[in-house]
Amino acid sequence: MADTPISRVQPARTPAQRLGDAAETLVAEHLALAGWTVLGRNLRFGRNEVDILAVDPGPPLTLVVVEVRWRASRTYGVGEETFDWRKRGHLRAAVGRLLGSPSLPDGTPLPRLPIRIDLVVVEPGEHDGPFRMRHHRDALAS
Repeated sequence: MADTPISRVQPARTPAQRLGDAAETLVAEHLALAGWTVLGRNLRFGRNEVDILAVDPGPPLTLVVVEVRWRASRTYGVGEETFDWRKRGHLRAAVGRLLGSPSLPDGTPLPRLPIRIDLVVVEPGEHDGPFRMRHHRDALAS
């Protein structure tokens, strides 16, 4: 009997995870429409993940790690409050691994550009209106 590869069954995404995925898609599309080049989404670096990796056309041209935070409501606070010391540490670790690699996980060469970390918070609009986005550039500086 031939060896059969073991495949991992991905667990079904929860409704909250699907909403988070939709928020990431919305942000990636918004960035692309603004002239950014999206290099990858949901990139894993060890145990850490980068939601979106993109190039901001600037000036100056910059490699940007974009952390997306989705909030269905403000009942438990705003999305910016979830960007805590633990999440910042995970992103710093991911950036360290990213910069230590010559390429992205799919083999695409990594552009050697200045790098920054941005935070984008997505919330539903009022009265079923369009989503609201708040883009915080260089989020670790604040």
